[in-house]
Amino acid sequence: MLPRILAPYLARDAGTYPVVTLTGPRQSGKTTLARAAFPGHEYVSLEETDNRSFAQEDPRGFLARYPGPAVFDEAQRAPDLLSFLQGEVDRNPAPGRFVLTGSQNLLLMEKVSQTLAGRSAILHLLPFSRAELERQAQAEPGLPRELFANRESRLDPWETILAGFYPPIHDRGTPAQSWLQDYLSTYVERDVRRLLNVGDLTTFERFVRLCAGRIGQLLNTSSLASDAGVSVDTARRWISVLKTSFLVFLLPPHHRNFSKRVIKSPKLYFHDTGLACLLVGIRTAEQLRSHSSRGALFENHVVSEVAKAYWNHRRTPPLYFWRDQGGHEVDLVIEEGGTLFPVEIKSGSTVAGDMFGSLAWWGTLAGGEGGEPTLVHGGEQCYTRAGVAVRPWFGV
Repeated sequence: MLPRILAPYLARDAGTYPVVTLTGPRQSGKTTLARAAFPGHEYVSLEETDNRSFAQEDPRGFLARYPGPAVFDEAQRAPDLLSFLQGEVDRNPAPGRFVLTGSQNLLLMEKVSQTLAGRSAILHLLPFSRAELERQAQAEPGLPRELFANRESRLDPWETILAGFYPPIHDRGTPAQSWLQDYLSTYVERDVRRLLNVGDLTTFERFVRLCAGRIGQLLNTSSLASDAGVSVDTARRWISVLKTSFLVFLLPPHHRNFSKRVIKSPKLYFHDTGLACLLVGIRTAEQLRSHSSRGALFENHVVSEVAKAYWNHRRTPPLYFWRDQGGHEVDLVIEEGGTLFPVEIKSGSTVAGDMFGSLAWWGTLAGGEGGEPTLVHGGEQCYTRAGVAVRPWFGV
């Protein structure tokens, strides 16, 4: 098992809260981490029919059978159990009594917020970060000069983006393309049917592929709906499901009004670039290097790695982008200490002068309110140019 950056935070919170809730996508390593972090806890999987039936039909009896310390895996499968868990921890609020894991964020979090508010710590575990994959230490995110501080990597950027970061691919040596295809099929068959009761799975799969083709673009639900052949309301509901099951996330525009003509729609990204590559039909690193989606997938990689760095250190990512109606854009804006730090992301391995245009525009617009700009590129160079911190793709 590769060490997870989130592990010490999980142990810390279990020393304070009676319940710890660990969410994330399927196969991100939640069960492995929970069992490794709490070897003395009894493990109960609510995916197993007999355990789930027991928890649903007789929750008091279930909790009497498992009074803690215990790990309840896939807790969203028995959501009513959490109401009884509230009474149990109110009677005995010993720290770390129960650890809940779940891969359907909305279903689990609704119940946690309703019944366990103030009683449960909530942590998010995503697939491996690049730092975890290379067994590198990672400081808690702060200023971008600290966030993008790494100076070495043994990985190829395109092989890394193509394979993605799901643990089974790296722990078991499973061929990435085969595993990701099976993962997608399992996700559609299990989670989508459970959440939406979609009758036409082919249409939904087409919708997901269309989303992958729009990585890094403004979310246009009407366009997605039209191309997929569904209603706008259906498209909105499906986007919500993709977010709930940790396939995609939305990067919001920053709200500060430097310009009255700012774009207000979020941008669409996938949590894992390997899955995104599969969905757009990229099968090899050679294809990826010359593919029309190369730049978007590289940008997705950098944005998702920055987001992981925050989630792995128990912080909500303070991440945005900036674009106005005149076409000016900064790919990523990090807000730290009330200061906005612009980050431009370029897939080229050679740094050229025209890569700095958006950052120069931002500096003029933001004036004294903007922080030090950063340019992240697909090469290995690390230096400062014209006041811009130039950092390699593996910096975070």
